[in-house]
Amino acid sequence: MSRPFCLAECEAVGFDLDHTLCRYNLPQSARLIYDSFARYLVTEKGYDKELLTVTPESWDFCCKGLALDLEDGNFLKLAGDGTILRASHGTKSMTPEEILETYGRREWKHFKTFSGMVSRSAKYYFYDNYFDLPGALLCARIVDCLDQCGRQPKYNFWKDVIAAIQHNYKTSAFKENCGTYFPEVKNDPAKYLQRCPESVKKWLRQLKNAGKVLLLITSSHSDYCRLLCEHILGNDFAEFFDIVITNALKPGFFSQTPNQRPFRSLENDEEQEALPSLDKPGWYSQGNATHLYELLKKMTGKPAPKVVYFGDSMHSDIFPASHYSNWETVFVLEELRGDEVMMPLETESEPLEKKGKYEGHHPKAPYSVSKQWGSFFVDSIPGLETGEEILTNTWSCKCISAYSSIGIPSIEAIAAICSNFNVEHLWLLLQSSG
Repeated sequence: MSRPFCLAECEAVGFDLDHTLCRYNLPQSARLIYDSFARYLVTEKGYDKELLTVTPESWDFCCKGLALDLEDGNFLKLAGDGTILRASHGTKSMTPEEILETYGRREWKHFKTFSGMVSRSAKYYFYDNYFDLPGALLCARIVDCLDQCGRQPKYNFWKDVIAAIQHNYKTSAFKENCGTYFPEVKNDPAKYLQRCPESVKKWLRQLKNAGKVLLLITSSHSDYCRLLCEHILGNDFAEFFDIVITNALKPGFFSQTPNQRPFRSLENDEEQEALPSLDKPGWYSQGNATHLYELLKKMTGKPAPKVVYFGDSMHSDIFPASHYSNWETVFVLEELRGDEVMMPLETESEPLEKKGKYEGHHPKAPYSVSKQWGSFFVDSIPGLETGEEILTNTWSCKCISAYSSIGIPSIEAIAAICSNFNVEHLWLLLQSSG
Protein backbone atom coordinates (compact mmCIF):
# COMPACT_ATOMS: atom_id res chain seq x y z
CA MET A 1 0.00 0.00 0.00
CA SER A 2 1.16 3.56 -0.61
CA ARG A 3 1.76 6.05 2.17
CA PRO A 4 1.53 9.67 1.00
CA PHE A 5 4.01 12.24 2.26
CA CYS A 6 3.34 15.91 1.49
CA LEU A 7 6.28 18.24 1.92
CA ALA A 8 4.00 21.26 1.62
CA GLU A 9 2.14 20.22 4.78
CA CYS A 10 5.32 20.44 6.89
CA GLU A 11 5.64 23.72 8.78
CA ALA A 12 9.27 23.06 9.73
CA VAL A 13 12.04 21.54 7.58
CA GLY A 14 15.20 20.30 9.30
CA PHE A 15 18.53 19.19 7.87
CA ASP A 16 21.50 17.21 9.07
CA LEU A 17 24.79 18.69 7.83
CA ASP A 18 27.50 16.10 7.14
CA HIS A 19 26.74 13.96 4.08
CA THR A 20 23.29 15.55 3.84
CA LEU A 21 23.51 19.27 3.05
CA CYS A 22 27.29 19.04 2.98
CA ARG A 23 28.55 16.47 0.51
CA TYR A 24 32.16 15.33 0.72
CA ASN A 25 34.63 14.27 -1.95
CA LEU A 26 34.53 10.65 -0.84
CA PRO A 27 37.88 9.38 -2.15
CA GLN A 28 39.72 12.15 -0.31
CA SER A 29 37.63 12.23 2.86
CA ALA A 30 37.57 8.44 3.22
CA ARG A 31 41.34 8.23 3.01
CA LEU A 32 41.75 11.13 5.46
CA ILE A 33 39.47 9.46 8.03
CA TYR A 34 41.23 6.12 7.64
CA ASP A 35 44.66 7.74 7.94
CA SER A 36 43.60 9.79 10.97
CA PHE A 37 42.76 6.65 12.92
CA ALA A 38 45.55 4.45 11.55
CA ARG A 39 48.29 6.96 12.37
CA TYR A 40 47.08 7.20 15.96
CA LEU A 41 46.87 3.42 16.42
CA VAL A 42 50.36 2.88 15.01
CA THR A 43 52.13 5.77 16.75
CA GLU A 44 50.25 5.79 20.08
CA LYS A 45 49.06 2.20 20.54
CA GLY A 46 51.80 0.22 18.85
CA TYR A 47 49.75 -1.40 16.08
CA ASP A 48 51.40 -2.89 12.99
CA LYS A 49 52.70 -0.34 10.47
CA GLU A 50 51.05 -2.44 7.78
CA LEU A 51 47.83 -0.59 8.64
CA LEU A 52 49.32 2.56 7.10
CA THR A 53 49.33 1.08 3.60
CA VAL A 54 46.01 0.77 1.81
CA THR A 55 45.77 -0.87 -1.61
CA PRO A 56 43.19 0.27 -4.18
CA GLU A 57 41.44 -3.09 -3.88
CA SER A 58 41.01 -2.71 -0.11
CA TRP A 59 38.21 -0.16 -0.43
CA ASP A 60 35.89 -2.78 -1.92
CA PHE A 61 35.40 -4.02 1.65
CA CYS A 62 33.51 -0.84 2.59
CA CYS A 63 29.73 -1.25 2.56
CA LYS A 64 26.99 0.42 4.59
CA GLY A 65 24.73 -1.76 6.73
CA LEU A 66 27.35 -4.09 8.20
CA ALA A 67 27.49 -5.10 11.85
CA LEU A 68 30.84 -5.77 13.52
CA ASP A 69 30.74 -8.52 16.14
CA LEU A 70 33.47 -6.99 18.32
CA GLU A 71 34.58 -10.04 20.30
CA ASP A 72 34.65 -12.38 17.30
CA GLY A 73 36.15 -9.94 14.79
CA ASN A 74 33.39 -10.82 12.32
CA PHE A 75 31.48 -8.48 10.00
CA LEU A 76 27.90 -9.44 9.18
CA LYS A 77 25.36 -8.53 6.53
CA LEU A 78 21.88 -9.29 7.87
CA ALA A 79 18.46 -9.99 6.45
CA GLY A 80 15.38 -8.30 7.91
CA ASP A 81 14.77 -11.25 10.26
CA GLY A 82 18.37 -11.45 11.51
CA THR A 83 19.54 -14.18 9.15
CA ILE A 84 23.21 -13.78 8.28
CA LEU A 85 23.41 -13.26 4.53
CA ARG A 86 27.16 -12.80 4.25
CA ALA A 87 30.01 -12.59 6.73
CA SER A 88 33.73 -12.01 6.92
CA HIS A 89 36.39 -12.61 9.54
CA GLY A 90 38.49 -9.48 9.28
CA THR A 91 38.58 -8.77 5.57
CA LYS A 92 38.32 -12.44 4.59
CA SER A 93 34.89 -13.65 3.45
CA MET A 94 33.46 -16.59 5.38
CA THR A 95 32.06 -19.57 3.49
CA PRO A 96 28.46 -20.69 4.11
CA GLU A 97 29.90 -23.64 6.03
CA GLU A 98 31.99 -21.35 8.26
CA ILE A 99 28.94 -19.16 8.94
CA LEU A 100 26.90 -22.23 9.97
CA GLU A 101 29.73 -23.51 12.16
CA THR A 102 30.07 -20.13 13.91
CA TYR A 103 26.43 -19.06 14.16
CA GLY A 104 24.37 -22.22 13.90
CA ARG A 105 21.30 -21.71 11.67
CA ARG A 106 22.79 -18.44 10.37
CA GLU A 107 21.09 -16.50 13.18
CA TRP A 108 23.00 -13.72 14.93
CA LYS A 109 22.81 -13.86 18.71
CA HIS A 110 22.61 -10.06 19.18
CA PHE A 111 19.90 -9.40 16.61
CA LYS A 112 17.06 -8.72 19.08
CA THR A 113 18.86 -5.76 20.67
CA PHE A 114 20.36 -4.74 17.34
CA SER A 115 16.99 -4.66 15.58
CA GLY A 116 15.67 -2.48 18.41
CA MET A 117 18.19 0.11 17.20
CA VAL A 118 20.50 -0.32 20.16
CA SER A 119 23.17 -0.06 17.48
CA ARG A 120 26.05 0.88 19.71
CA SER A 121 27.07 -1.53 22.46
CA ALA A 122 30.07 -3.26 23.99
CA LYS A 123 29.30 -6.31 21.85
CA TYR A 124 28.85 -4.87 18.36
CA TYR A 125 28.97 -1.77 16.18
CA PHE A 126 26.78 -0.88 13.19
CA TYR A 127 28.28 0.92 10.19
CA ASP A 128 25.66 3.10 8.52
CA ASN A 129 27.28 6.25 7.07
CA TYR A 130 30.29 7.45 5.12
CA PHE A 131 32.10 8.71 8.22
CA ASP A 132 31.94 5.17 9.59
CA LEU A 133 33.06 3.15 6.58
CA PRO A 134 36.82 3.90 6.64
CA GLY A 135 36.76 2.70 10.25
CA ALA A 136 35.16 -0.57 9.14
CA LEU A 137 38.04 -1.23 6.75
CA LEU A 138 40.55 -0.33 9.46
CA CYS A 139 38.95 -2.66 12.03
CA ALA A 140 38.85 -5.51 9.55
CA ARG A 141 42.53 -5.04 8.79
CA ILE A 142 43.32 -4.91 12.52
CA VAL A 143 41.73 -8.36 12.87
CA ASP A 144 43.87 -9.56 9.95
CA CYS A 145 47.02 -8.23 11.60
CA LEU A 146 46.19 -9.74 14.98
CA ASP A 147 45.48 -13.10 13.34
CA GLN A 148 49.01 -13.22 11.95
CA CYS A 149 50.07 -14.17 15.46
CA GLY A 150 47.27 -16.72 15.78
CA ARG A 151 43.50 -16.30 15.83
CA GLN A 152 42.27 -14.66 19.01
CA PRO A 153 39.59 -16.29 21.22
CA LYS A 154 38.28 -12.76 21.84
CA TYR A 155 39.35 -9.46 20.31
CA ASN A 156 40.02 -6.43 22.46
CA PHE A 157 41.03 -3.72 19.98
CA TRP A 158 37.81 -1.70 20.11
CA LYS A 159 38.91 0.42 23.08
CA ASP A 160 41.89 1.61 21.05
CA VAL A 161 39.67 2.46 18.06
CA ILE A 162 37.46 4.53 20.37
CA ALA A 163 40.57 6.32 21.65
CA ALA A 164 41.56 7.11 18.05
CA ILE A 165 38.08 8.51 17.33
CA GLN A 166 38.11 10.63 20.48
CA HIS A 167 41.60 11.92 19.73
CA ASN A 168 40.62 13.12 16.26
CA TYR A 169 37.01 14.20 16.83
CA LYS A 170 36.89 15.59 20.37
CA THR A 171 35.04 18.92 20.54
CA SER A 172 38.23 20.88 21.28
CA ALA A 173 40.24 19.32 18.43
CA PHE A 174 39.18 21.91 15.84
CA LYS A 175 40.12 24.87 18.03
CA GLU A 176 43.34 23.26 19.28
CA ASN A 177 44.27 22.12 15.77
CA CYS A 178 45.12 18.68 17.12
CA GLY A 179 44.72 15.23 15.66
CA THR A 180 44.90 14.70 11.92
CA TYR A 181 41.36 15.21 10.64
CA PHE A 182 40.43 18.81 11.47
CA PRO A 183 43.82 20.40 10.63
CA GLU A 184 43.69 18.83 7.17
CA VAL A 185 40.12 19.95 6.40
CA LYS A 186 40.87 23.45 7.72
CA ASN A 187 43.99 23.67 5.58
CA ASP A 188 42.25 22.72 2.31
CA PRO A 189 38.45 22.53 2.59
CA ALA A 190 37.99 22.47 -1.18
CA LYS A 191 39.89 19.18 -1.31
CA TYR A 192 37.31 17.46 0.89
CA LEU A 193 34.05 19.42 0.52
CA GLN A 194 31.65 20.00 -2.37
CA ARG A 195 29.96 23.37 -2.68
CA CYS A 196 26.17 23.32 -2.74
CA PRO A 197 24.85 23.93 -6.25
CA GLU A 198 22.68 26.98 -6.86
CA SER A 199 19.63 24.72 -7.14
CA VAL A 200 19.97 23.77 -3.46
CA LYS A 201 20.36 27.38 -2.35
CA LYS A 202 17.38 28.36 -4.49
CA TRP A 203 15.28 25.61 -2.90
CA LEU A 204 16.21 26.66 0.64
CA ARG A 205 15.14 30.21 -0.21
CA GLN A 206 11.88 28.90 -1.67
CA LEU A 207 11.16 27.07 1.56
CA LYS A 208 11.73 30.20 3.64
CA ASN A 209 9.67 32.32 1.26
CA ALA A 210 6.85 29.79 1.62
CA GLY A 211 6.87 30.41 5.38
CA LYS A 212 8.67 27.26 6.45
CA VAL A 213 10.84 27.27 9.57
CA LEU A 214 14.27 25.99 8.53
CA LEU A 215 16.40 24.03 10.97
CA LEU A 216 20.01 22.85 10.85
CA ILE A 217 20.64 20.11 13.43
CA THR A 218 24.13 18.60 13.43
CA SER A 219 26.32 16.70 15.87
CA SER A 220 29.33 18.63 14.60
CA HIS A 221 30.70 21.29 16.93
CA SER A 222 29.91 24.93 16.10
CA ASP A 223 33.38 25.84 14.79
CA TYR A 224 33.48 22.91 12.36
CA CYS A 225 29.86 23.57 11.36
CA ARG A 226 30.76 27.17 10.51
CA LEU A 227 33.70 26.06 8.36
CA LEU A 228 31.52 23.61 6.44
CA CYS A 229 28.62 26.01 5.93
CA GLU A 230 30.78 28.93 4.84
CA HIS A 231 32.43 26.72 2.25
CA ILE A 232 29.34 25.00 0.86
CA LEU A 233 26.76 27.83 1.20
CA GLY A 234 28.80 31.04 1.56
CA ASN A 235 29.54 33.50 4.36
CA ASP A 236 25.86 34.41 4.59
CA PHE A 237 24.82 30.79 5.29
CA ALA A 238 23.06 31.72 8.55
CA GLU A 239 20.41 33.56 6.53
CA PHE A 240 19.15 30.22 5.22
CA PHE A 241 18.21 28.92 8.69
CA ASP A 242 15.97 30.11 11.49
CA ILE A 243 17.53 27.80 14.05
CA VAL A 244 21.01 26.23 14.03
CA ILE A 245 21.75 23.49 16.58
CA THR A 246 25.33 22.18 16.81
CA ASN A 247 26.87 19.48 19.00
CA ALA A 248 23.39 17.95 19.05
CA LEU A 249 24.84 14.55 20.01
CA LYS A 250 22.26 12.60 18.05
CA PRO A 251 20.46 10.26 18.61
CA GLY A 252 20.33 11.60 22.18
CA PHE A 253 18.90 14.88 20.90
CA PHE A 254 15.70 12.99 20.06
CA SER A 255 15.66 10.28 22.74
CA GLN A 256 16.70 12.13 25.90
CA THR A 257 14.65 14.47 28.09
CA PRO A 258 15.21 18.24 28.55
CA ASN A 259 16.77 17.58 31.97
CA GLN A 260 19.21 15.12 30.43
CA ARG A 261 20.14 17.29 27.46
CA PRO A 262 19.33 21.01 27.92
CA PHE A 263 20.08 23.61 25.28
CA ARG A 264 23.09 25.87 25.77
CA SER A 265 23.81 29.23 24.23
CA LEU A 266 27.16 29.87 22.54
CA GLU A 267 29.72 32.63 22.93
CA ASN A 268 32.77 32.47 20.64
CA ASP A 269 31.95 28.80 20.04
CA GLU A 270 32.10 28.08 23.77
CA GLU A 271 29.03 26.56 25.44
CA GLN A 272 27.43 28.66 28.18
CA GLU A 273 25.07 27.74 31.03
CA ALA A 274 22.11 25.45 30.45
CA LEU A 275 18.88 27.11 29.29
CA PRO A 276 15.61 26.26 31.07
CA SER A 277 13.74 26.46 27.75
CA LEU A 278 14.15 27.55 24.15
CA ASP A 279 12.46 30.93 23.70
CA LYS A 280 13.60 32.32 20.34
CA PRO A 281 15.31 31.42 17.06
CA GLY A 282 19.10 31.48 16.98
CA TRP A 283 22.24 29.37 17.22
CA TYR A 284 22.40 26.85 20.08
CA SER A 285 24.38 23.83 21.23
CA GLN A 286 23.27 20.39 22.45
CA GLY A 287 19.56 20.46 23.37
CA ASN A 288 16.58 18.19 22.90
CA ALA A 289 13.69 17.73 20.50
CA THR A 290 11.08 18.42 23.20
CA HIS A 291 12.14 22.03 23.86
CA LEU A 292 12.69 22.58 20.14
CA TYR A 293 9.16 21.45 19.36
CA GLU A 294 7.72 23.86 21.96
CA LEU A 295 9.52 26.70 20.20
CA LEU A 296 8.22 25.52 16.82
CA LYS A 297 4.67 25.72 18.18
CA LYS A 298 5.24 29.40 19.01
CA MET A 299 6.94 30.19 15.72
CA THR A 300 4.32 28.52 13.53
CA GLY A 301 1.27 29.33 15.63
CA LYS A 302 0.21 25.70 15.28
CA PRO A 303 -0.61 23.42 18.27
CA ALA A 304 0.98 20.45 16.49
CA PRO A 305 3.30 21.64 13.71
CA LYS A 306 4.43 18.99 11.27
CA VAL A 307 8.21 18.60 11.00
CA VAL A 308 10.31 16.82 8.39
CA TYR A 309 13.99 16.00 8.89
CA PHE A 310 16.57 15.13 6.22
CA GLY A 311 19.49 12.92 7.27
CA ASP A 312 21.95 10.28 6.10
CA SER A 313 22.25 8.07 9.20
CA MET A 314 19.55 5.57 10.11
CA HIS A 315 20.90 5.32 13.66
CA SER A 316 21.45 9.02 14.39
CA ASP A 317 18.89 10.77 12.18
CA ILE A 318 16.10 8.72 10.67
CA PHE A 319 15.15 6.20 13.36
CA PRO A 320 15.25 8.59 16.36
CA ALA A 321 13.47 11.46 14.58
CA SER A 322 10.71 9.08 13.48
CA HIS A 323 10.49 6.87 16.58
CA TYR A 324 10.88 9.39 19.41
CA SER A 325 9.62 12.63 17.85
CA ASN A 326 7.15 11.31 15.27
CA TRP A 327 8.69 13.57 12.63
CA GLU A 328 8.54 12.82 8.93
CA THR A 329 11.97 11.71 7.73
CA VAL A 330 13.78 11.86 4.40
CA PHE A 331 16.65 9.39 4.14
CA VAL A 332 19.54 10.65 2.00
CA LEU A 333 20.94 7.44 0.53
CA GLU A 334 23.38 7.55 -2.38
CA GLU A 335 22.83 3.85 -2.96
CA LEU A 336 19.57 4.84 -4.63
CA ARG A 337 21.63 6.09 -7.55
CA GLY A 338 22.31 2.51 -8.62
CA ASP A 339 25.58 0.75 -9.25
CA GLU A 340 27.97 3.71 -9.28
CA VAL A 341 27.88 4.48 -5.59
CA MET A 342 29.52 3.40 -2.34
CA MET A 343 33.22 3.84 -1.61
CA PRO A 344 36.02 5.12 -3.86
CA LEU A 345 38.21 3.00 -6.07
CA GLU A 346 41.65 4.48 -5.51
CA THR A 347 44.39 4.42 -8.10
CA GLU A 348 47.37 4.70 -5.77
CA SER A 349 48.71 2.41 -3.05
CA GLU A 350 51.80 4.20 -1.76
CA PRO A 351 52.26 3.79 2.02
CA LEU A 352 51.37 6.76 4.20
CA GLU A 353 54.82 6.91 5.74
CA LYS A 354 56.41 7.44 2.31
CA LYS A 355 54.06 10.30 1.39
CA GLY A 356 54.34 13.90 2.41
CA LYS A 357 51.74 15.24 4.79
CA TYR A 358 48.79 14.55 2.47
CA GLU A 359 50.66 15.87 -0.52
CA GLY A 360 50.25 14.71 -4.06
CA HIS A 361 47.33 14.31 -6.39
CA HIS A 362 44.20 12.48 -5.25
CA PRO A 363 42.12 11.84 -8.37
CA LYS A 364 38.36 11.86 -8.19
CA ALA A 365 37.83 8.15 -8.65
CA PRO A 366 34.53 6.51 -9.55
CA TYR A 367 32.51 4.67 -6.93
CA SER A 368 31.39 1.07 -7.17
CA VAL A 369 29.15 -1.29 -5.24
CA SER A 370 31.17 -3.68 -3.07
CA LYS A 371 31.79 -6.95 -4.88
CA GLN A 372 32.44 -8.64 -1.55
CA TRP A 373 29.14 -7.58 0.05
CA GLY A 374 26.79 -7.02 -2.89
CA SER A 375 23.63 -4.95 -2.88
CA PHE A 376 22.73 -2.71 0.05
CA PHE A 377 19.05 -3.57 -0.45
CA VAL A 378 18.72 -7.28 -1.25
CA ASP A 379 20.67 -10.54 -1.17
CA SER A 380 20.05 -14.25 -1.48
CA ILE A 381 20.19 -17.14 0.96
CA PRO A 382 20.07 -20.85 0.19
CA GLY A 383 16.74 -22.55 0.85
CA LEU A 384 16.92 -24.87 3.83
CA GLU A 385 15.02 -27.66 2.08
CA THR A 386 15.33 -27.19 -1.68
CA GLY A 387 18.81 -25.70 -1.74
CA GLU A 388 17.56 -23.04 -4.15
CA GLU A 389 18.55 -19.48 -3.41
CA ILE A 390 15.85 -17.18 -2.00
CA LEU A 391 16.00 -13.44 -2.61
CA THR A 392 15.40 -11.42 0.55
CA ASN A 393 15.52 -7.81 1.72
CA THR A 394 18.41 -6.78 3.93
CA TRP A 395 17.93 -5.48 7.46
CA SER A 396 18.96 -2.04 6.20
CA CYS A 397 16.23 -2.14 3.56
CA LYS A 398 13.66 -3.12 6.18
CA CYS A 399 14.65 -0.12 8.31
CA ILE A 400 14.23 2.25 5.37
CA SER A 401 10.67 1.04 4.88
CA ALA A 402 9.89 1.20 8.59
CA TYR A 403 11.35 4.57 9.58
CA SER A 404 11.74 6.85 6.57
CA SER A 405 8.92 8.71 4.85
CA ILE A 406 10.87 8.71 1.59
CA GLY A 407 14.39 8.06 0.40
CA ILE A 408 16.36 10.26 -2.00
CA PRO A 409 19.87 9.90 -3.47
CA SER A 410 20.88 13.48 -2.56
CA ILE A 411 19.57 16.89 -1.56
CA GLU A 412 20.37 18.02 -5.10
CA ALA A 413 17.88 15.49 -6.44
CA ILE A 414 14.93 16.92 -4.53
CA ALA A 415 16.09 20.52 -5.03
CA ALA A 416 16.17 20.00 -8.80
CA ILE A 417 12.53 18.87 -8.70
CA CYS A 418 11.38 21.53 -6.26
CA SER A 419 13.07 24.42 -8.03
CA ASN A 420 10.79 23.82 -11.01
CA PHE A 421 7.60 23.91 -8.95
CA ASN A 422 5.95 26.02 -6.31
CA VAL A 423 6.82 24.25 -3.05
CA GLU A 424 3.20 24.49 -1.88
CA HIS A 425 2.12 22.23 -4.74
CA LEU A 426 4.84 19.59 -4.55
CA TRP A 427 3.72 16.12 -3.52
CA LEU A 428 6.16 13.30 -2.95
CA LEU A 429 4.77 9.80 -2.77
CA LEU A 430 6.47 6.87 -1.14
CA GLN A 431 5.60 3.40 -2.37
CA SER A 432 6.22 0.89 0.38
CA SER A 433 5.14 -2.72 0.58
CA GLY A 434 2.69 -3.44 3.35
